[in-house]
Amino acid sequence: MKLYNTLSKKKEEFIPLEEGKVRMYVCGPTVYNFIHIGNARPMIVFDTVRRYFEYKGYDVNYVSNFTDVDDKIIKKAIEEGVSSDEISKRYIEECKKDMAGMNVLPATTHPLATEEIGGMIEMIGTLIEKGYAYEKNGTVYFRTRQFKDYGKLSHKNLDDLRSGERSLLVTGEDEKEDALDFVLWKPKKEGEPSWESPWSDGRPGWHIECSEMSKKYLGEQIDIHAGGEDLVFPHHENEIAQSEAANGKEFAKYWMHNAFLNIDNRKMSKSLGNFRTVREISEQYDLQVLRFFMLSAHYRSPLNFSAELMEASKNGLERIVNAADSLKFLMGNAKTEEMTAEEKEAYEKTHEYVKAFEHAMEDDFNTADAVASVFDLVKYCNTTANADSSKEYLQKLLKLLVSLTDVLGLVVDRKEEMLDADIEKLIEERQAARKAKDFARADAIRDELLEKGIVLKDTREGVQWKRA
Repeated sequence: MKLYNTLSKKKEEFIPLEEGKVRMYVCGPTVYNFIHIGNARPMIVFDTVRRYFEYKGYDVNYVSNFTDVDDKIIKKAIEEGVSSDEISKRYIEECKKDMAGMNVLPATTHPLATEEIGGMIEMIGTLIEKGYAYEKNGTVYFRTRQFKDYGKLSHKNLDDLRSGERSLLVTGEDEKEDALDFVLWKPKKEGEPSWESPWSDGRPGWHIECSEMSKKYLGEQIDIHAGGEDLVFPHHENEIAQSEAANGKEFAKYWMHNAFLNIDNRKMSKSLGNFRTVREISEQYDLQVLRFFMLSAHYRSPLNFSAELMEASKNGLERIVNAADSLKFLMGNAKTEEMTAEEKEAYEKTHEYVKAFEHAMEDDFNTADAVASVFDLVKYCNTTANADSSKEYLQKLLKLLVSLTDVLGLVVDRKEEMLDADIEKLIEERQAARKAKDFARADAIRDELLEKGIVLKDTREGVQWKRA
């Protein structure tokens, strides 16, 4: 299995620190509002990475935090006249609802920054003792130049950052020893939440939280650290500096970053009026469609969100779901139980699709090609399964289809839906009208059912229906 490592800028063979296990940390959202579709991309991408590791038999310890203390949270709390804690708790719950809608599995651990302050204070103390950090009037700074490998992830040169790219400097106060130094701890301001520390009553800087939580829940060294490419600098660069300076060993072996998401070929921003939340998308589409859309391109490729592409994703996902529904329908009417010799031979051919799927996923998690393999399997199911197929053959096809789509987090084997008694009665009445050649009545009933969101499909095996 190969993955692209941002650190080395090349694909590398994945070799875990501990055989059969994967320790993975993914930076989570800052919870001050509903998550937007830019947040959704890393959630979906790295959930899929996790699912594939588990599919291959790895024991995955997957940690993804919630940043629940931040300037944006404090600003929102002041605007609403409530506590920061109330804002963060509210939007953590809303985020979890959206994650469930996108079928993103809960992390092994979802640590909260506010519950890990003690560990952050301890790590900052270690950095001061080792000479990597210093305190000025209650603020603690990290000595960036003291860490000789600073810039190795973002491939930025310190001198270039200082002289030629002022916009990339990490923000701070004039009392820094060096303009490149960044904040580990800052004193509280009026109305802000705060915690006691040896330096001041205040709160941690943003970067230190992930270093501490990764260490606590995964250990001093981890296999994979992941997030959006906007986090490479300064956030992940600073994490490396803090963690490796404090722990004295390599922090993460592999760094994975997904590319940006644009809206109608423009960068998403509130000022452009094209800012879209996952909750807004859920009002137009099943969030499974959003997930399918996100996986339709390689995670390191920029992705453009548009109504046309979402409609295409909806149709594509429907093709897969319809194939699963057709297999279940045929299973319910199968005349024989066990596979024939011909069916066994036919089923052997499905291994080609599994092999293509796994090859795509093991080439830096190329979900676009993996989805193409699923479509090939769907076509094979549709052309080889029919009313004469055995129940065993149909079951094996369905199980295989569900197995591959589950790796992608796509739910194609939908639970059986119960029809209301009046709808069941209408379907029966339509069948009777067709038998009596009263086609006007049969068509009228079809139209009435369509208005109720029930789509009928007449086949030689009987009537199939689905929700519109």
